[in-house]
Amino acid sequence: MERVSLSRDLAGRQFKLETGHFITQADGAITAWLGDTVIIANASMSDDPKAGAEFFPMVVDYEERYYAAGKIKGSRFIKREGRPSENATLNSRVIDRPLRPLFPKGLTHDVQVICTVLSADLEVDPSTTAINAASMALLASGAPFEGPVAAVRVGYVEADGAWKLIINPTYTQADEGKLNIVVAGTLDAITMVESSSKELDEDLMIQALELAHAEIKELCKFQLEFASKLNITKKAYTLIEPNPDMIAAVEAFATEERLATIDGTSKKNHKKSYKKLVLEAYEAFADKIADGSFSKGQINEKLTKMSEKRMRRLILEQELRIDGRKLDEIRPLAIEVGVLPRTHGTGLFKRGETQVLSIATLGAPGDAQTIDTMDRDIEKRYMHHYNFPPYSVGEIKMMRSPSRREIGHGDLAERALLAVLPPKEDCPYAMWVVSETLSCNGSSSMASVCGSSLALMDAGIKISGHVAGIAMGLVTDGTGKYKILTDIQGLEDFAGDMDFKVTGSRKGITALQMDIKVKGLTLAIMREALERAKIGRFALLDAMEAVIPAPRSEMSKYAPMIETIKIDVEQIRSVIGKGGETIQKITAECGVTIDIDQSGLVFITSPNQENGKKAADWVRSIVYIPQAGEIFDGTVTRLMEFGAFVEIAPGKEGLVHISQLSADRVDRVEDVVQVGDKMRVKLMEIDDAGRYNLSHKATLPGFEDTKLAPRPPSRGGFGGGRPGGGRPPFRR
Repeated sequence: MERVSLSRDLAGRQFKLETGHFITQADGAITAWLGDTVIIANASMSDDPKAGAEFFPMVVDYEERYYAAGKIKGSRFIKREGRPSENATLNSRVIDRPLRPLFPKGLTHDVQVICTVLSADLEVDPSTTAINAASMALLASGAPFEGPVAAVRVGYVEADGAWKLIINPTYTQADEGKLNIVVAGTLDAITMVESSSKELDEDLMIQALELAHAEIKELCKFQLEFASKLNITKKAYTLIEPNPDMIAAVEAFATEERLATIDGTSKKNHKKSYKKLVLEAYEAFADKIADGSFSKGQINEKLTKMSEKRMRRLILEQELRIDGRKLDEIRPLAIEVGVLPRTHGTGLFKRGETQVLSIATLGAPGDAQTIDTMDRDIEKRYMHHYNFPPYSVGEIKMMRSPSRREIGHGDLAERALLAVLPPKEDCPYAMWVVSETLSCNGSSSMASVCGSSLALMDAGIKISGHVAGIAMGLVTDGTGKYKILTDIQGLEDFAGDMDFKVTGSRKGITALQMDIKVKGLTLAIMREALERAKIGRFALLDAMEAVIPAPRSEMSKYAPMIETIKIDVEQIRSVIGKGGETIQKITAECGVTIDIDQSGLVFITSPNQENGKKAADWVRSIVYIPQAGEIFDGTVTRLMEFGAFVEIAPGKEGLVHISQLSADRVDRVEDVVQVGDKMRVKLMEIDDAGRYNLSHKATLPGFEDTKLAPRPPSRGGFGGGRPGGGRPPFRR
């Protein structure tokens, strides 16, 4: 195969597409370069339709390779990459979503797209490069793909004292900036959005989308230019075509009066009334079904399409939704907090038939999750998991590991809350929220956002404000006429053209996720959807604030207590001790957990106040720098001919000279004090060698101005402490 390549600039890095070098057996194979990041994408389509398939069987995989970043997998025993990381799963979804709508309806050929990261520059996230490579691979494969699709990431970063939008921000810029948004689209419109932001307004989001789409159009032209250099053979394919006689018969049977009997006021009513209509159709066409000319599956599918078409027509022509709501009306709300007795915080959010219970659990800083991925190791102090059990939709099926959908919804809700979390210095807790979908008729992911916000406030976490989420829908007729729906339910999601999820606080948007079933959306429609979402979001925030307007002043009595102490970085080793001896002794004797940040923050997590105070006092005593003139109740540790050594704080001891042991003359130290005795002493001075000179006599009435006797020339192993914050040489 001839090796072909084409290059262009993309935000200051060279973007290159190449074929004919790697992979020769796949239908389409592309190597994409962005700087030092290299991704191979291959796309293949089966020659024949998949037997029995009732949906488009496309599979997209994003494969991380640790060698791409020059890393060896962290596990000591298992070095081969195994199950995909959550990051890889999320990237697989991000690639899939803009590609899927661009295949013809009725296609049941197997299509597989695999994007493998061969090299990662550790500066820019590879996911958008993977989307561009996947689109080009599909074009090269000859599959019936109505692309190209292109994608870019946009950041909102501070530079030269001003904030500006940039294409393809680095990891650092995305983390430190206020926006991290991935946008995919075609030459004509935007097809997918995924973002997190720090409470930004709708106008700025539109500006980011405009900037992204301008670059996307250029990348699409670039792909078409590259495709023109290739000898692409279009693959033959077959679309599922229902029996025309069956279609005509069902259309005659399913009159407007019969379709109107489908009740959309609730999911159960819809299921019951629709099933009744289907059974009537089976009975009406029993002879045709018996002789095999009609199939139950095709009858059912046609009735579903007719029902959906009627629903769309009523929305477009009469602005009448299937459950009777207005276009901008939110389903009835029911909100509770403090639902469970022993958990740290709970929020129950119900919107229509969708009900989600979110449970917040607080832990020590060490409970934060460390994520080991191909390119970055990340510590997450806030984690959100979303569960979607089969009973939530009245189904019966096996419970397996989390699906891609569950991982994606959990990630979206997690990103939605990040902007309002308190800083680690003010709230050192590791926070874990699990959202259990108890019942679902659409928008359960947005209900989990609301439930998580309620649960965190109920747990006493000082988030800066509530975050609410709402899903916006769209119905179009293909001629330019459209209607935007607020708070879509399940049927409106399945039969509609858009699922646009928007989360945010009163200050602004915190996350976006958009999936569409049409070939793209204009910026005008997206602007209107965002404005409608803002109105709906504020209505939800009103309802949530009416139940719990602010975080609880006190945390649950079952939540762990954390005390934070700031110490000098040089003193960290003193708290840890040789081989961890000191910190292990504190945790064992006090029954606490201690985490020390590299900045010098010490986090003491304890089951109760008493244990926490004991450990905190211990740590403070270790890092404490005694000052001349202070009085201590110390313990005698050693006796010498010239005096006694007294420990005034852990790791800090000084000498009480024999002349300072008593108001009277002392001939022998042993006559006055023994090892282990308690003795009140005053720190008279810290000498030039950093040694503590103590006096017991100076603590007695009438001896406040006692002067120290001359020091002996040597103190035989005496350990003192360095003034001015230095680490004392004493070792426990």
